[in-house]
Amino acid sequence: MTIAPRATRKVFLSHSSKDRAFVLRLTKVLDRHKVSYWYSATHIVGAKQWHDEIGRALAQCNWFLVVLTPNAVRSHWVKRELLYALNEIRYNEKIIPLLHKPCNHSRLSWTLGEFEFAEFVGDFEQGCKNLLRVWGINYKPESDRRRASKSRTKSRRKRR
Repeated sequence: MTIAPRATRKVFLSHSSKDRAFVLRLTKVLDRHKVSYWYSATHIVGAKQWHDEIGRALAQCNWFLVVLTPNAVRSHWVKRELLYALNEIRYNEKIIPLLHKPCNHSRLSWTLGEFEFAEFVGDFEQGCKNLLRVWGINYKPESDRRRASKSRTKSRRKRR
């Protein structure tokens, strides 16, 4: 499933808080590729009612990514978020499981086996390529950005 790259998308990132390091790494990739997302650690501030904020975000987003790990399988919140997305028509064909660590994902929902996964186990960059391809976006590794930046800096120095 691929959609036009210009289509408006806002992605809800469902994950266990114990998998925050992976999610932070993923959000850097999403930022770099201009994919709008909602992620609890960056969008719930201070004394806000986190339960209400999560509900508002689920209602506003139109793509749902669920990070699958043993921690996520044990999380009641990940299960609640996933069940919400499975029952919302706007998320139809817009749920993408991200397999970060091998786990019994059927404990979250028996339907997950029917979805096309983006697999991140062992190869983060390949997982990013597969995920971004869903939206028609070509993956640009961080190392390419650094090389391009260094190249621009060198050419500026030569012109001086």
